[in-house]
Amino acid sequence: MTTLMERILPRVQKPARYVGGEYNQIVKDPAQVDVRVAFCFPDTYEIGMSNLGMRILYGVMNQMPNVWCERAFAPWGDMEHQMRLHNIPLWTLESRDPVRCHDLIAFTVGYEMSYSNILNMLRLSGVPLRAAERTGLQNIVFAGGACMYNPEPLADFFDFFSLGEGEEVTVEILNLYARAKGEGWDKDAFLEAVSRIEGVYVPSFYSHTYGPDGRLAAITPRPGAPETVTKRIIQDLDQAYYPTRDIVPSTEIVHDRTNLELFRGCIRGCRFCQAGFCYRPVRSRSAEVLARQAEEALSDSGCHEITLSSLSTSDYRRLGPLTDRLLDYCVPRQINLSLPSLRADNFSRELMGKVQKVRKSGLTFAPEAGTQRLRDAINKNVTEAEILETCATAFEGGWSSVKLYFMLGLPTETDEDVLGIAELVYKILKVWREKASSRKRGCRISVSTAFFVPKPFTPFQWEAQIAPEEYTRRQRLLKEAIYAKSVDYKWHDPSLSRLEAVLARGDRRLGAVIQRAVENGARLDAWDEYFRYDIWLEAFRACGMDPDFYTRALDRGEVLPWETVSAGVQRDFLWRERERAYQSQVTRDCRAGCAGCGADRLLEGGVCDA
Repeated sequence: MTTLMERILPRVQKPARYVGGEYNQIVKDPAQVDVRVAFCFPDTYEIGMSNLGMRILYGVMNQMPNVWCERAFAPWGDMEHQMRLHNIPLWTLESRDPVRCHDLIAFTVGYEMSYSNILNMLRLSGVPLRAAERTGLQNIVFAGGACMYNPEPLADFFDFFSLGEGEEVTVEILNLYARAKGEGWDKDAFLEAVSRIEGVYVPSFYSHTYGPDGRLAAITPRPGAPETVTKRIIQDLDQAYYPTRDIVPSTEIVHDRTNLELFRGCIRGCRFCQAGFCYRPVRSRSAEVLARQAEEALSDSGCHEITLSSLSTSDYRRLGPLTDRLLDYCVPRQINLSLPSLRADNFSRELMGKVQKVRKSGLTFAPEAGTQRLRDAINKNVTEAEILETCATAFEGGWSSVKLYFMLGLPTETDEDVLGIAELVYKILKVWREKASSRKRGCRISVSTAFFVPKPFTPFQWEAQIAPEEYTRRQRLLKEAIYAKSVDYKWHDPSLSRLEAVLARGDRRLGAVIQRAVENGARLDAWDEYFRYDIWLEAFRACGMDPDFYTRALDRGEVLPWETVSAGVQRDFLWRERERAYQSQVTRDCRAGCAGCGADRLLEGGVCDA
């Protein structure tokens, strides 16, 4: 294969995606391990190597002396063509052995539009797609990640799912598999045993029945299977594994820098945000541990940028002392400190001064909605005055560019709310004219609108998604209202977001649709160069399924496909939040007072670190 690869690589874009050999990659002797894992990311190398969760679990698994975890990524179209032309199966980077030679095949799934890549990678590996077709212990296929809070569209293809945070449960799974392999268990015995691990969901142990109207009528677990599988969390992040000797990619990746994870969870409760609810409760790392991890990682990797990562970076309680210590290390070494995920309601001049000590980067904020009424409805908990004050602070400090993210199609949205986005943008432009310390470069405001997608385990999980045609009308309405040359407006493809909504709230009947689409050429759907909505529409027609069935409004008492899974947040709480949305009532953040979501019950002490 090596000689053949040498002939093929000059014919593809970015050949470094496929060769491995990076600094800090882990290579073991296959004869000295009991379990080999092919850890697959269902997108390209530069996307997967930017994924912090994959980096963490790669290190966790390889810390186990009896386990060798290797990486595999989805090939770009040119490489896939060469693989099929020369009959080359998908391989892992560390050993270049075929994926099918591994005991376990694990996927981390963070985005619904990667579902076609999962099936395509299995096809390229020569591994049977459906779990029922894989009868032995070899090639057990499982998955984790944010999308697994509704695993049902993929239920036919995976043997089991790992729900929640994987640092501890992955070790338990691999130890059990090593025992099963050593003692010669059959597959069903292993699945029965793994289903008893907290946080593991085995979909074949549950039968789904449907009513005459097509709605899910009941979910019935087989005897011995838990009625509900609750996600796993890490209790103490200071004691959790974190990679400070990380793989240094041999080619440019999307986030080519050191990542430092401040905390997990979010105090805010934005009603559209799946991560904000599914990653609860809040747990933080100490500033001392973070500073040590940062210095070790930067020293080992040689990166010239470090980003502080979390759902809302400026909500970290000890951000000031932490940035002071990091800057003491970074400034003399010309290392840039990046603070993404800042909020307009707690951005300060002091913080602004710190982040521009090495290199001044652009500012990004997400007001999400153009009017205060709609921001209250989605519980964004930020006011127009705070947004304008933040921009004034930035412009006075020398910034001249701001990126603003909004959504169209949010529940209760009206044309007045859509036009409110343009009004807010012009108010920000006026602030720049009044407050800018320098006007030499002019002001640049980038506006981006996404198409609202209702997601499981949010207060809006019951909401309908507006039709793509209506989204396009609202997008045009906004475009016509933004006419300043200094404002750049971009919007999402409505057909892509439509499919995302269908897959996000889908049931296991969608497995046939996904498989049909992949057989007809669907792959790399998150990339404009490859996404073909017509392939998916044909797959729905061929399988007798209507995508609009999955984007309709859901009844409160309706059985949801993800009922078997628990993210720790109580269903009644989510419904109450939905009702408050329709009254434009704000729910205070967790730091101001507990709203009673129920996620604190997952903690041993019962009190989250908000």
